[in-house]
Amino acid sequence: MPHCPCFMPASQEASLGDDSHPHPSTEGVASSTFNLSRELAHAFQTPSNNDRRSRLLEIDPTPENLELFLSQELKPNKERVQEALKDAKQTPLTQLVSTYFQHSEDATRLCLNLYQNVHSARFHLYTPLLELFSGDPAIDESFCNLAFDVFLKLDTFENPFSSPESFSFRDIKLCINQLKDKLDTRLCKSKSRVRHLHYATAGSALCLVTAVTASAVVIAYHALPTLLVVAGPLCSPYLPLSFKRKELTNISQLNAAAKGAFVLNIDLDTIDCLVSRLHMGIKNDKLLIRLGLERGRDMYSIQEFVKQLRKSHVNQTHQLDVLVAHICRSFSNVNKFRSLLLNEILTPRA
Repeated sequence: MPHCPCFMPASQEASLGDDSHPHPSTEGVASSTFNLSRELAHAFQTPSNNDRRSRLLEIDPTPENLELFLSQELKPNKERVQEALKDAKQTPLTQLVSTYFQHSEDATRLCLNLYQNVHSARFHLYTPLLELFSGDPAIDESFCNLAFDVFLKLDTFENPFSSPESFSFRDIKLCINQLKDKLDTRLCKSKSRVRHLHYATAGSALCLVTAVTASAVVIAYHALPTLLVVAGPLCSPYLPLSFKRKELTNISQLNAAAKGAFVLNIDLDTIDCLVSRLHMGIKNDKLLIRLGLERGRDMYSIQEFVKQLRKSHVNQTHQLDVLVAHICRSFSNVNKFRSLLLNEILTPRA
């Protein structure tokens, strides 16, 4: 299993969170100018994030309910995005922007569906164990028989988190990485065009000075037609200011999408790592349960297995809470950058 970062409780972590007032930006490529540490310093426990987590915990995580939750919580939603892009000219940039919105929605749906696994682990495995631990603390024959019966029931429970070999965000991460590369390439081209335009503008100013000087000389020799022949080609590099404004607008949109793809990829890495940990943790708990069943109703053996499961229970339930927190954090991050990008698209340019 790949190296995973340490996961602190949600209250100690940081996130981008929802931002109801995103600001246009013309910063450079995310990998070079995006200060992730500063962005992650935004409070993880934002009211919107806490509210979303509470609403998620309240629903019955059926596929229909989760899809409804996504449609209500994703901002801007799919319909709003389609409305904003319907009249846009179909260009490579428009296609990249549309692809970002689709990938971010798909990734959020994939993360949100993990809540079904969280709910299953809690309801079918860790709630029965908690009920067992909360009973009579005395380890007697009655308790051992009860524990053995609980073990029999839990032994049939399938691990809801697939193995790292079969479950990962590899496909969606590959799509997002490919999109990020295309965004960065397109962003570099737009910035290069702006630089060249700047040099051309400076050259045009030099051309004007040269033309004025040349006109003084030509007029002195009464040769105005020669001025038109000589100065005309020199001043031809003038380019419309609207072209520069268009490229700056492109840079703002590309930068917003590139940042969103960058942060989403980090969130997927974290969630993927958490899923791998939970898979191994539940696998080990089921192994303990199976060993307990193999030892039969021996009081000493049951006591030892219950002791080990009690320790594991604390860690595993905490990891489930952390996974839900990261799912909601990723949701907030997606909303932040979707809103930022849509704001860049809809912002009127002078």
